[in-house]
Amino acid sequence: MSIPAPQADPKVISMDRPAKAAAEIVIRADHLDLTFETNDGPVHALRDITLDIPKGAFVSFIGPSGCGKTTFLRCIAALEQPTGGSLTVNGMTPDAARRARAYGYVFQAAGLYPWRSIGRNIALPLEIMGFSRAEQKERIARVLDLVDLGGFEKKFPWQLSGGMQQRASIARALAFDADLLLMDEPFGALDEIVRDRLNEEVLRLWARTQKTIGFVTHSIPEAVYLSTHIVVMSPRPGRITDVIESPLPAERPLDIRDTPEFIEIAHRVREGLRAGYEE
Repeated sequence: MSIPAPQADPKVISMDRPAKAAAEIVIRADHLDLTFETNDGPVHALRDITLDIPKGAFVSFIGPSGCGKTTFLRCIAALEQPTGGSLTVNGMTPDAARRARAYGYVFQAAGLYPWRSIGRNIALPLEIMGFSRAEQKERIARVLDLVDLGGFEKKFPWQLSGGMQQRASIARALAFDADLLLMDEPFGALDEIVRDRLNEEVLRLWARTQKTIGFVTHSIPEAVYLSTHIVVMSPRPGRITDVIESPLPAERPLDIRDTPEFIEIAHRVREGLRAGYEE
């Protein structure tokens, strides 16, 4: 997949907007602001976020804690309401996109119900959406195979490792086949070995499904390894300081992290993070 380089504004991942290209924009934020009103006064979480994310992109958001990465993802999912600017998902408001089941969301914790088997955890959104039992069974089997958990549908969460639980959470988000997958630092609590393996699996999953992915992380190597684009954000109020298009090939073995190209991108991300503190 090839996405043209950003145009005049480096803070926009943009395809040519004339004609049919506009239909390929999955997420469009235009001068988005969000301010929380608290007892101690207003908290400016996001400021002037302008960003287009085209269909099929894998976009990582990276920045210091409290910079608004998760808040922006939550705005896309209609879990937070912006206080300024505009935001659309598939050309709809985030709330309309939520009602249309336009996205799956993977949280930092797996969030599996311990009294439900893995299969029944994955079935939960399908039950709510009214899928027949036969279709639930077919979809559960398909997404478990996608995340390499085939045969584990009758196990309970406590019988699985942390990494396997997180894969089950991803399967649940994929079960109703939304084209957009939002992932909020899903591997942050895992050890490095498990994290590496899941990074490889997420890349394979993305290659197989061609979904658009928004991925929050604190890890520079993870952001560089996974992404077609890396959005670097400043400390609060969260602003975009850089959007980096990755020149790395689609096929990425883990040892690509030792290459000069990888190290150069990681250096640019680090410089962008430093610049955010200096502004």
